[in-house]
Amino acid sequence: MSNTKNTSDSQSSQEAQDSQHSQHSDNTHDTQGGTSHEANTRRPTPMEVLRQARSQLAELTGLAPESVSSFEETEDGWSLEVEVLELARVPDTMSLMASYQVELDPDGQLTGYRRVRRYERGRADARGGR
Repeated sequence: MSNTKNTSDSQSSQEAQDSQHSQHSDNTHDTQGGTSHEANTRRPTPMEVLRQARSQLAELTGLAPESVSSFEETEDGWSLEVEVLELARVPDTMSLMASYQVELDPDGQLTGYRRVRRYERGRADARGGR
């Protein structure tokens, strides 16, 4: 009889361990699934958005971005003004520059761009009032 009881106790103990292991696996899976899901929905940082904007604009236009003169988060994503070298001249102060308005979605993907002005590198901006 005690042998039957030991077998029964052993089976109960094994079932309890299996149940705990199964619950732990489920919790681990839930946590990993949650982390994975969060990583997939993580919004890019402002620096990531800047890098993506410069890279995407260069790929689309073939022009090398030199600087970002304005940057803001909007209701629809991000808006930037990027300065690019359109035509290199000698001396460099005579090179032709352009400002592009660049729009990105909340994930940092370029949704549109347009050139808003052209100017010589060595010229002061007349729109600045100085």
